[in-house]
Amino acid sequence: MQDRYHQGYPDRQAYPGADPEEPPLDPAMERVRRKMMRLLAVSIGVMLIGLMAVLAAVVYKVTRPDETQTSLPHPEIPGQDASGQDIPPAVIESEVPLAAGTRLLSQSLSGDHVSLETLLPDGGTEIVIYDFRKSRIVARMRLGSLD
Repeated sequence: MQDRYHQGYPDRQAYPGADPEEPPLDPAMERVRRKMMRLLAVSIGVMLIGLMAVLAAVVYKVTRPDETQTSLPHPEIPGQDASGQDIPPAVIESEVPLAAGTRLLSQSLSGDHVSLETLLPDGGTEIVIYDFRKSRIVARMRLGSLD
């Protein structure tokens, strides 16, 4: 007696592609199949090499020593000289010669220069560029209307 779920269905071996004895492919299709298998093998090889490179980079990054302990000094950063010793810089004391009654509106620092925007006693505005390392005024620019 047949199972009620398989009534009327042909045997599984009758499905297309289920025949264990398939005829061999024609030579052109066999060449295409071999090329595809070679391409598959090469692409898997490239992917494995890439994966190993990424894993090696991660392991290298995780196992290398902390950079803060082995970093070289940066001479452009104040307090660090080329010898690697942390010697604090000398204190620079300087006085900017401005007219009496001048008020400071804003300032900006760039390297060794300080830019000072000042309000003069007569109501005008002047920008003073001061080199604090050499203790001298580099430039004065008076701002006003052209009358």
